[in-house]
Amino acid sequence: MNDAANRIWILADDRAGNVNQAMGVAEAMNMPFRRIDINYTKLARLPNMVRSDTLIGIAGESRARLVAPWPDLVISVGRRTVPVARWIKKQSGGRSKICQIMRPDCDIRHFDLIAVPAHDSMDPAPNVLETFGAAHRITDARLDEAAQHWAPVFGNLPKPLIAVSVGGNTKRTVFTSVMATDLMDRSIDAVRKTGGSLLVTTSRRTGRDNEALIAAMLAQSGVTYRLHDWTSADENPYFGYLALADILIVTGDSVSMCCEACAAPGGVYIHAPDGIAAPRHQILHQALFDAGYARPLQGDITPFDHPRLYPAQDIAKRCLELLAS
Repeated sequence: MNDAANRIWILADDRAGNVNQAMGVAEAMNMPFRRIDINYTKLARLPNMVRSDTLIGIAGESRARLVAPWPDLVISVGRRTVPVARWIKKQSGGRSKICQIMRPDCDIRHFDLIAVPAHDSMDPAPNVLETFGAAHRITDARLDEAAQHWAPVFGNLPKPLIAVSVGGNTKRTVFTSVMATDLMDRSIDAVRKTGGSLLVTTSRRTGRDNEALIAAMLAQSGVTYRLHDWTSADENPYFGYLALADILIVTGDSVSMCCEACAAPGGVYIHAPDGIAAPRHQILHQALFDAGYARPLQGDITPFDHPRLYPAQDIAKRCLELLAS
């Protein structure tokens, strides 16, 4: 193992959104790091006040990866990785510092830094960093690379390019067929009015019925489009959509998708009908609208300029300060 890479550990669990946040911060630090995949048992459902600074709820293969030499910095994301980060700090004799992304579900004094989006509304504290939106991996360099890679594929399509990122069901909300129909009606209408093209991608949460509905509406629309079903074995064009689209339409169920779109150059529209988003997501949507990062999907859909959203850079700066202290 590269000794330099062992200075920073990323605790990567089975939730892609969590992993993307941790990876985004580590990559923004521009230093070598080690990714440690964490798998869980049913005991991970226990509250963190019970799991404390132990490996309760951590599968055996993951425990085998957690060995000295201990890192200088651990980046953990979400509630379930918190006990692992605390356990590592204990094994290091307190030397390893912890950057926890999102609420830790335990006493905040255990952490050197807690980075939490403003829409999660944590009380201020010296070790709490409030960010505008959630960390992600989108950077200018990644978008430039994606643009070069995908331009030969999408570059000759009629402009403007309108990308549609479709999320789906969450633990608290349901992405209904009515929502899917409304989303596609508005997107197809925008393409008809502008003479452009639709670039559509679905997610594992969209649901087979909604995916079939979307595919049928596109096939019957008469507009120029490209559809990437999340089950497809073809290369995922998501980064290419972000890099090349003049307009980006995202469903409001996903904090990650909304924040990633706001890092891209195209004008961002959030599809947020009643029932699609949890209350804290609605707070984020309104903040993005108020700050000019995005607009609600209603009325005319046209390109517009907006500031670019890179919260991972703010967290990375504080992490570098931790390493230097």
